[in-house]
Amino acid sequence: MKVNNLYYGAAYYAEYMLYDRVETDMQMMKKAGMNVIRIAESTWSTWEPQDNVFDFSYLHRVLEAALKYDIKVIIGTPTYAIPSWLAKKYPDILASTHQGQCLYGRRQNMDITHPKYLEYAERIIRRLLKECEDHTQIIGYQLDNETKPYDTCSSRVQSQFVDYLKEKFKTTENLNQAFGLTYWSNRINNWEDFTDIRGTINASLAAEFEKFQRSLVTRFLSWQADIVNEYKEEHQFITQNFDFEWRDYSFGLQPEVNQPAAAKALHVAGVDIYHPSAGALTGAEIAMGGTLGRSIKKDNYLVLETQAQGNPGWLPYPGQLRLQAYSHLANGSNSVLYWHWHSIHHSFESYWKGVLSHDLSENATYLEACQIGAEWMEHGNLLKNLKKNCQVALMLSNDALTGIKYFPISEHLKYNDVVRWIFDAFYRLNIECDVIYPDELHLEQYSLIVLPALYSMHDKTSKRLDSYVRKGGHLLATFKSGFSDQYLGIYPDSQPHGLTDCLGITYNQFTVPTEKTRLVSNYFDISGDCAVSEWMELVEKTDDATEILASYHHTCWGHYGAVTHHAYGAGSAAYLGCYFDSTTLEQILEVLCKKMNITTSDYHFPLIIKEGNNDNGELIRYLFNYSNAPVSYQFMENEAYDILRDQKINRTDSITLEPWGVSILQIK
Repeated sequence: MKVNNLYYGAAYYAEYMLYDRVETDMQMMKKAGMNVIRIAESTWSTWEPQDNVFDFSYLHRVLEAALKYDIKVIIGTPTYAIPSWLAKKYPDILASTHQGQCLYGRRQNMDITHPKYLEYAERIIRRLLKECEDHTQIIGYQLDNETKPYDTCSSRVQSQFVDYLKEKFKTTENLNQAFGLTYWSNRINNWEDFTDIRGTINASLAAEFEKFQRSLVTRFLSWQADIVNEYKEEHQFITQNFDFEWRDYSFGLQPEVNQPAAAKALHVAGVDIYHPSAGALTGAEIAMGGTLGRSIKKDNYLVLETQAQGNPGWLPYPGQLRLQAYSHLANGSNSVLYWHWHSIHHSFESYWKGVLSHDLSENATYLEACQIGAEWMEHGNLLKNLKKNCQVALMLSNDALTGIKYFPISEHLKYNDVVRWIFDAFYRLNIECDVIYPDELHLEQYSLIVLPALYSMHDKTSKRLDSYVRKGGHLLATFKSGFSDQYLGIYPDSQPHGLTDCLGITYNQFTVPTEKTRLVSNYFDISGDCAVSEWMELVEKTDDATEILASYHHTCWGHYGAVTHHAYGAGSAAYLGCYFDSTTLEQILEVLCKKMNITTSDYHFPLIIKEGNNDNGELIRYLFNYSNAPVSYQFMENEAYDILRDQKINRTDSITLEPWGVSILQIK
C-alpha cells in the first residue's frame, strides 16, 4: 500500500494516565513532528465496563484533540484483552490449552473460536466503529493485537480439527498412512475414536494440529475484517500488527501464525519490531523484522510498534533512536510508531518505558524524536514507499519450524537460530535479502535462493528448486533441509530429498560433534578456531564435478565433505553440512557469492548499506554506522545528493559517519 506521507507517532492511552493531560500530550506530539497515534485496542473494559453498558468518553476526548492538532488516528479493535465480567459470565471463554485452562488476568487468554466470545467481540467492534463514524482523523483500523491461537485445545476446537482432517484426508486409512499412526498402536480406525490431541506422541499429528491452529488466526482476522469493511471509509485501511518469535526481543519467523495467509484480509501489513539497544544494537533485528514484514504482502509495511526507551537496558545512546527510525524506512517501512507515548505507572508493563518517562516531561529521547519528526516532515516525500530489489531470498516455512520443534537439531539450535545464522551473515556482508515461502511462483526473480534448515519440504518444492537451478539460478541449502515431507514423514530415499542431483551430494549418516571438530579448507582463508558444533552431516559427492570446499578435521570423519559447490545445468548449488561460527560463515558466503555472480560489497558491518527506489524511481542509498566510532564510506558513482546534510556528493568523495550516524544519498 502506497502512502502520501510517512507516518510517525506512538500508541496513546489517555485512559491509563493518573490525570487528564490530553492537551499537553497532543502539544508535545505536535512539537515532535508526530502525525499519527494508535488507540483503543487495549481497553475493552473501559469502553464496556459492564455487560451492554458502554462509555466512549475517552475515545471522543482523544479524537477531538487529534482533530484540533491535526494528528491522524489508527483505531484498534479491543478484542485481545477481555473484560473481567465476560470471563465471569462465560468461564469457558478462557482457553483450554496443553497446560490446562487459562486463568483471568493476562491478556490473550481466550478461545478465539468460542461462540460467546465472538458474539461479544462483534458487539464491541460494531459499537466502537459506530462511535468512529465520520471522524475525519481516522486513517485506518488495526484488527486485534498480535493475534495468535493461544494454544486453544477445547473439545469444540478438537472437534473442528477432526472435521478438518476428514476433509483433507477423506479416510482414516489415508490419515494413518500419511502420519505413520501404526507406530505404538496409534492408528485411528474410526473418526469417532479420535482421542485428545494433547496426549499425542506423533509429531505429524501434533504438527498438523498446530497448522490447524494457525488457520484459526487466519479465519479470525478475516472475520474481523469483514465487520470493519461494513463501516470503514474507502480511504481508510485495515491492518494488523504481526509480531515475531520472541526471545526477549523480536527474533524470527512467528511459529503460531501463517502471516501471508492471515494478511489476505488486510490492505497493509503491520509489524511490531523490538530489539536490543545501547551497546547491543546491531540493526540485525530491525532488518530481520523488516524483511519478514515485506514478505507478508510483498509490499511496503507499517511499523506499528517499536521501542523508544523500552525495557531496562534498552535506553538508546544519543543518535540511536534516529538511526533506528531510518533503519526501518530503509527496509521498506512507511511508518515508525513507538510503543508507547508515555510510561505507565501501574501493572505489568510499568518498566517498559515510552517516549516520555514516568515524570511525563521532555527528556533526551523525546528531543531526539523531535529531530526525527522535523527531518521526516522535510524529506519524507523522497523516502516513502521505498521499493526493494534484492538478489537473494531466504525460503522460510512454518512447517519446517514446527518439524524442527518436534525433532530438534540440538538443545541450543532451533529453526530460527539457523535462519538468523544465515540472515545475519548476509546482513553483515551488506547483501540484502527477501523472505519467500515454499509456494513462491516466481523463483527466477532471484539470483540466489537460500534454504535455512528447510526440514519439511513438499516434493513439488524440491522439483521446482531443481528446475530453478537447471535454468540458471543458484541455490544454497543448509543441513537439515529436505529431510521430511509436508507431514514430517522422513523421505526413504537419498538425502537431501529431491536435491541430490542439483547439489551433487548426498549423506545417510549424521552426528553431533562430541569432541574437537573443526573445518579445514584449501578454498577458504579460514581464520580462527572454525569449530563445528551442534550438528554435522557426513556428506559424500554424487558427481565428480562437485567441489568439496571444506571438510572436517577429525580422526574418523576427515574424508567427508562439510561445504560443497556443484555446477548444475546453467546454475549451481552449494551445501553447508554442519553448523559453525559466524565469522567463518561470512568468509564462506563471500566466496560462494563470487562463484554465483552475486554482487558483494567492499563494506561490512558496522557500516551497513541499504537501498531501494523511491516514488520518483530514484535510487536512495542509506548508510548506517552501527558502532560507537566514526566510519568512512567512499562514493564511487558519478554524483549524489546527501539528503540529510544538504550537500552534493561527487565521485570518490569520502563520507564520514559519526558514531551511530546515518547518511541518505539520492543517487543521480
